[in-house]
Amino acid sequence: MKKFLALALSVVMMASLAACGGSDKKETEAPAQTEAAAGTEAAGGETEAAGGETEAAPAAASDIKIGVILVGDETEGYTAAHMEGIKAAQQELGLSDDQIVWKYKVAEDSSCYEAAVDLYGQGCNLIISNSYGHQTFMVQAAADYPDATFVSMTGDFAAISGLDNFKNAFTKVYEARYISGVVAGLKLKELLDDGTLTAEAQPDSFDADGNVKIGYVGAFSYAEVVSGYTAFFLGIRSVVPNTVMEVLYTNSWFDIDKEAAAAEALISHGCVIIGQHADSTGAPAATQRLLDSGKICYSVGYNVDMLETAPTAALTSPTNTWAVYYKHAFETVMNGGELEADWAEGFNADAVGITELGSSCAAGTAEYIADVESKIKDGSLKVFDTSTFTVGGAEVTSAPVDMSFMDFTTNPPSVIYQGETVEAIVDGAFVESDFRSAPYFALRIDGITEDAEPVQ
Repeated sequence: MKKFLALALSVVMMASLAACGGSDKKETEAPAQTEAAAGTEAAGGETEAAGGETEAAPAAASDIKIGVILVGDETEGYTAAHMEGIKAAQQELGLSDDQIVWKYKVAEDSSCYEAAVDLYGQGCNLIISNSYGHQTFMVQAAADYPDATFVSMTGDFAAISGLDNFKNAFTKVYEARYISGVVAGLKLKELLDDGTLTAEAQPDSFDADGNVKIGYVGAFSYAEVVSGYTAFFLGIRSVVPNTVMEVLYTNSWFDIDKEAAAAEALISHGCVIIGQHADSTGAPAATQRLLDSGKICYSVGYNVDMLETAPTAALTSPTNTWAVYYKHAFETVMNGGELEADWAEGFNADAVGITELGSSCAAGTAEYIADVESKIKDGSLKVFDTSTFTVGGAEVTSAPVDMSFMDFTTNPPSVIYQGETVEAIVDGAFVESDFRSAPYFALRIDGITEDAEPVQ
């Protein structure tokens, strides 16, 4: 039954939202390489209690062994960010290299299950994978080995799986995407205000209604990508309301050539800003080449700083600060606690952010976005405030979301895991990543067009 379930889940895997990753990878294994970090102390010392007294910290670093299943390696931005987060948490908690076992380039197929079983056999009691495509194989391992905890990053059915040892986690990175959109919007406003960008001189960069064109390179048309590009677009429109966006898909999380080709196509359509939910430097590099050739075009990346690749084209990149989750997960297991079925945090926990601002950013950008970030933190600004967008020309007043995990290969679709239907519009805003960690925003708002044919 477990084998059959894993097979059934793998069939529908690509019909649901996904995290960054690819399936054409080979598995390799290597020990952790600890990076020195100043100002950190090993776990297991003393902590200050609420009353000012000190007590022995309950965490025992020797009681944990962690298995890490990665869809890529350090050459791919999404995985590199995870690796940095794990190493930072390791350093802060005083874990030794032999307490972390790494498996790189694990495909989103049965080799993930095999990797998880091997890690369990090596004594790992916490096993984490970083790609959505791993989830169906991680849940199989969790069912087979109930005395270990399995975490599937960006997964979406842990809470309804019936397994106490299977967990999901992701960040509220849409908040950082909104901020990166504000950065892009400020640059766009500068170009318009100083006369660098005009409808007369650059007619292809404006639509028939006078809206400025921007573009976005997306991996797949999943809710995670839709949530991210919508947040990015709304961030730009908070500064420059008369903006429209075109999205091109690559149908790959990591493909330098396709991402470059998508950016080039968008710029050829007149797009001035190119955002991305894809993992390579392809789009920023292409944008830099075209900027150097005289085009007006700037890049917002993802995961990592793109300034080395695009020194004058790159504005910033939204990023996940994975160390926040990894430290939380490691400490919880070390303390004998149980992880949440769904974990998702954003700016309030410093779990997301943006990378260094590029030299091409508009003057005053840092101060402006600091104010926006503070409003997100105190709740006075909602990224998906329904008063800021429409769908089909109308404001959205209701958005029921079925949290069930479905098999969309059947007609009609059948339920694999039954979940509740929740109302996602709360107090005038779409509430993202609160009912589960994985994004579920799938509204197609006005002003954004998607190309149904992926870039070849």
